[in-house]
Amino acid sequence: ATLAAVLSTAAAVSKVPMKKMDNEEFITQVRSGLQAKQLLGSEGGDIVIKDYQNSQYFGQMSVGTPAQNFDVIFDTGSANLWVPAKDCSNCGGSIVGRKSKYDRTKSSTYVVDDAPFAIQYGSGPVAGNWSVDTANMGGFDIEAQRFAEVKDASGLGAAYKLGKFDGILGLAFDAISIDKTPTPFKNLLDQGKIDEGKFAFYLGKDDGVDGELTIGGYDEEKFSGDLTWVPVSREGYWQLDLDDVSADGKSYASATQGIVDSGTSLLTGPVDIVKELAESIGAKANFAGEYIVDCDATLPDLTFKIGGKDYTLTGEEYLINSGGTCLFAILGMDIPRPAGPLWILGDVFMRKFYTVFDYEGSQLGFAEAI
Repeated sequence: ATLAAVLSTAAAVSKVPMKKMDNEEFITQVRSGLQAKQLLGSEGGDIVIKDYQNSQYFGQMSVGTPAQNFDVIFDTGSANLWVPAKDCSNCGGSIVGRKSKYDRTKSSTYVVDDAPFAIQYGSGPVAGNWSVDTANMGGFDIEAQRFAEVKDASGLGAAYKLGKFDGILGLAFDAISIDKTPTPFKNLLDQGKIDEGKFAFYLGKDDGVDGELTIGGYDEEKFSGDLTWVPVSREGYWQLDLDDVSADGKSYASATQGIVDSGTSLLTGPVDIVKELAESIGAKANFAGEYIVDCDATLPDLTFKIGGKDYTLTGEEYLINSGGTCLFAILGMDIPRPAGPLWILGDVFMRKFYTVFDYEGSQLGFAEAI
């Protein structure tokens, strides 16, 4: 590894374990067709870009003093922290999908804000109030973090009610943060709690292997070779120029844009392109738009060209197999201009390629994960 990697890991860093939902449970959830897509604001209006039903990884953080722990999705595709409030309705069941809930009366560091908070989802609104309290991720205290106490989570539907996560911790840029609220990671950096404005994801390649989020640097033992750095093309999401998308020698998209998104487990691309690609390998669409493919099918390599370099997934690497059911791990999603069209490189891509998010340098680093 490079000297920069050694210096990076020598700085104040912390590692957060991330649990992975097993493939069987994940495929069952995806095939149910439960849609819970977030509409995030853009210069051209709202766009559909999130589907937490397709989130497979979650880890722990806390809010309050003493700490109240929550399992959250560490999501590079959004920029706010929210957790369910003590009086949240439609926030999980009493047994299945039970949620940890924030109780402001039990925190000595709680500060009143109470401005209204709202996110509009495809299936309905999620609403609550802003609050301020000490948060903690990876053992680092974040003082006076503004976050949302969600009091009505009906907009996330069954995907949230039955899911294993309590809330969301957004790791994108402030530009897409609701009310331009500083993100937890930016506050960590501004408060001097970490030496470097970097974080990195390692997602275990095999089913049942948990992932790891490194905060304040990256872990040189989790990848081979050197990192290749690519500039962020537009700060908001972790967006980059995508030179080409090809399979079996055929180019399906060129000179387009991509987003690296830890909160989306699959890959997504424009509907027509994904349909053409799926049909070329004999995949069949279900009523929810996901594609199921014969587990014995021979699939071509899928290559994303980024910064002039090829990042290739083998057929096995873009299938999710559980008990003989194989999910074609690319969904069709049209994101309108000016934000789109966009490809989302989710956990399927990040499992193969260790990914470093350099907040200060506004760039992404990739290397093949070990």
